[in-house]
Amino acid sequence: MKTRKLDIGNKNMVGQNIERMRKERGIKQKDFIARIQTAGIDMNPTSYSKLEGQFRRATDREIFVIARLLNVDINDLFE
Repeated sequence: MKTRKLDIGNKNMVGQNIERMRKERGIKQKDFIARIQTAGIDMNPTSYSKLEGQFRRATDREIFVIARLLNVDINDLFE
């Protein structure tokens, strides 16, 4: 597993929680990206990495789909 080279950004509030929840479920980043794409979100690995690192904003649609894929209440992503 790669370690983060940069500190966490400040462009969104959910990235760190998404990363933590994904890892808790044992889902590899590339597999999760594939699930997101299958759900209809056009997201490439760089874009997803920036989302987790909080270096880009997350859209409401992305947050909705990610919460559904992680099987969590959307509010849990903001805690």
